[in-house]
Amino acid sequence: MRLLLMVILLGFPLLEVVVLVRLSETLGWWILAWVVLAACAGMALIKEARFAMLARLASGLAQGSFSIVALTDSARTVLAGLLLIFPGVVSDLIAITLLLLPGPRFIADSAARREAEGNLIEGEFRRTR
Repeated sequence: MRLLLMVILLGFPLLEVVVLVRLSETLGWWILAWVVLAACAGMALIKEARFAMLARLASGLAQGSFSIVALTDSARTVLAGLLLIFPGVVSDLIAITLLLLPGPRFIADSAARREAEGNLIEGEFRRTR
């Protein structure tokens, strides 16, 4: 198990270096611009995820509920930001995939929408004390 973990930890950066060298032979200095812009985008994503998570948690707590979806969505965004900061094209592709996949919030919203379609009651509401 330790050997497998070491192979993965050492193999991923090696894969990144090989891909960067091959692409730099083909594209030249454009690959450097890609790496720098990806790192800037990763830092912006991490900063945005931090503020978005605080806002989502605060609004959830104000309504009296705790949303694990806010934490998992922000964790995905932070992980994607970290992968963008890590120099390499393979990690950037993994980060873009993480950002484009539908998250648990989308799945929970669609499930709640499907459930609400069958349980809709129309009428007027008046609160009495």
